[in-house]
Amino acid sequence: MRGAVAVSAKLADIKFLKGEQKLTLYQFNTKVAKHYFCSVCGIYTHHQRRSKPDEFGINVACLEGVSPFDFPEVAVMNGINHPADGGSKLGEIMGYLRFTKS
Repeated sequence: MRGAVAVSAKLADIKFLKGEQKLTLYQFNTKVAKHYFCSVCGIYTHHQRRSKPDEFGINVACLEGVSPFDFPEVAVMNGINHPADGGSKLGEIMGYLRFTKS
């Protein structure tokens, strides 16, 4: 489990400015999705989606000037049922993470 807040972007809209050579590709199960991690520190940076191959899911913690705490509420999916697999629990939201300042 990577526990990242991910946002979506079209493949054509993303440009890597530096460090792309430090990324490591990881694929599992159907080997359709492409998950990328930093080979130095191990953080999940982004992935090319299996359900929407023309999109990246991007870890907001890797974007300069963006924090996971910028989002007051984040839906948490069940992590088992994938939208591309079919079935009755597609993309099922299991709950929400909410950030409140104390």
